[in-house]
Formats: sequence, C-alpha cells, structure tokens
Amino acid sequence: MRPWPHQWLMLVFLLANGCARGPQPDAFGNVEATEVVVSAEATGRLLSFEVQEGERLAASAIVGTVDATELALEQDQLTAQRGANASHVNEVTRQIDVLQAQQSAAAAQRDAAKAQRTVLEAQLEIARRAYERTRRLFDQKAATAEQLDQAERDYRVLEQQIKAQDDQIAAQDHQVAAHRQQVDATRAQQQTASAQVASLDAQVARVAERIRKSHITNPVAGTVLTTYVRAGEMVQPGQPLYKIANLESVEVRAYVTEPQLAHVPLGGGAQVSVDAGAGRIRTFPGTVSWVSSQAEFTPTPIQTRDERADLVYAVKIRVANGEGILKIGMPADVRFRDADGGR
Repeated sequence: MRPWPHQWLMLVFLLANGCARGPQPDAFGNVEATEVVVSAEATGRLLSFEVQEGERLAASAIVGTVDATELALEQDQLTAQRGANASHVNEVTRQIDVLQAQQSAAAAQRDAAKAQRTVLEAQLEIARRAYERTRRLFDQKAATAEQLDQAERDYRVLEQQIKAQDDQIAAQDHQVAAHRQQVDATRAQQQTASAQVASLDAQVARVAERIRKSHITNPVAGTVLTTYVRAGEMVQPGQPLYKIANLESVEVRAYVTEPQLAHVPLGGGAQVSVDAGAGRIRTFPGTVSWVSSQAEFTPTPIQTRDERADLVYAVKIRVANGEGILKIGMPADVRFRDADGGR
C-alpha cells in the first residue's frame, strides 16, 4: 500500500482538530462566589473554635466562643444592683401611699373643722341677735342684768370658739401642705430610683449583648474557605476569624465587547463550560445576573497585551453548583444563547 504524502496527513489532522474544537466561546471568565469574612465581635481568649477549612456550615450555627467570664460577673453585679434599686422603688411607692393617706386624713379633718366653723358662725349670729335684744330689753327695764350678762357671755364664748376653730383650720392647712410636700419629695425619690433602675436595665442589656457577641455565630450557610485563628488565641473586635462562601450557587465574571452587549440581556440564558479533567468538558446552564453599566479596559489576565486596550463590559452569570464542580478562580468559557441567532 502506497504511503500518504506528508501534506495529506497534515490536512487530515487539521480537519479533525477543527471538527473537535466546535464553536468558539462568546466570552471568557472566571468563577467567583460571594465571600464573607467573619470577624470577632468580642475581646478575649478564644475558648473554642469549631471551624475547619472545606467544612460546610449552616446559617446561625454557633462555631466558637470567646471567654466572657468577666462579662458574666459584671452582669451578675448589675443585676443585683438592679434588684436593690427596684426594691427601693417599691418601698418608696409604699411610702407615697402612706403619705397620701395621711394627707387625705388631714384634709378631711380640716374640712370637718371648716364645717364646724360654719355651724359656729350660725350660732354666733343667733347669739349676737339675742344679746342685742336683751340689751334693748335691759334698757327698757324689761330684762335683768343677769340675763344681759348671760346673753353677752354666750355671744363672747362663740366668738372665742370661732377664733379657736380658725387656728385649728390654719394648723390643719399647714399639716396638709406639709404632707403634700412630703409626697412630692418622695415622688421625686421614686422618679430618681426608677431612673436608676432603667439605667441599670440598659447596662444589663448592653452586657448581655456583649455576652451574646462572645458566641461566634456563622452568618450564612456555605463552605469554609480559609481560617485565620485557632482555639486558645486572643482575639479582638474586627479581627478576621474565617472566610466562608456559599458554593451551591456561583457566578462567572466575564467580559464582552460593546457589539456583544446588545445580545446579553439581564436575565438572559448562557452556557458555562469548564475543563473537568481527563479531556472532558462540563457545561452548565446559567443566567445573566448582572451587567456593568460602565465600560473598562480589558483586565490583564483575560486577553493579550494588544487586546487589553479594548473597552469591554463586565457581566456575571449565575450558575447552580450543586455538585461542587465549579471552584473559585476556575477559568470558564461562556456562550450566550442570544449572542448568535438565539443559540
């Protein structure tokens, strides 16, 4: 059998290679995920830290504890002070009730004295008229001197009784005013004690919040990417503890030119392909979740030096990653379904 010429072999190779390559991607990009750096919210020694790189954590899971012994002691002290002040408030409230009862009793006695004075005034008027009538009769020799003296004595006695009643009413007015002042002063003490209780309540709440922050709570469900501390180390607020990201759904950041932009609608479909190893290509369906509103120069890792001078638009394609095949930073090819006749 006659061997093939060298040119034929090259042609067959090129044709086979071209058939295997398939259609070219519309864009190139890299896999990204929303990474969350979880930081400490309390100062102290890290008593426990149950976080391992690659571990999946549920949202709201307690993954560590910062020593809060001093905070617990402070909370106990403030709670005790709050209880003592609350007892004082109750005691002052009872004092107010007693003083108000005494004030009411003094006011009732004063009102009774005023009513008695009204009766005495009526009796005094009768005694005055009797005295004047007796004096006229005495002038006419129709009444004796003893009768005149008795009528005058009755009149003068009632005058003295009214004067004594006025003194008693004045004293009772002074007593009612004194009770009122005592009630007002005690109410001021009650307000001060209540304000102290409210202040201690706020302090207890602040300490309780600091104790709550000593428990490290995982904010989002995801996979731990990196840890920065270990149990036993001292931490302080704002210090990074670990980084986590939800890898169940990732995004591919790619760049398209201005002519392509019209075929990349927000919410449009896309196909994301990655190298799965052993010469296999895995393709995942995706959705355009974000399109930049501003053009930028092509990033350095994406294109050649000559092409980096071109202006492009960044886009993000959200892709479900239930199998965990897509990794952060993995390069990906992107084909948009509307980029060439709706493919």
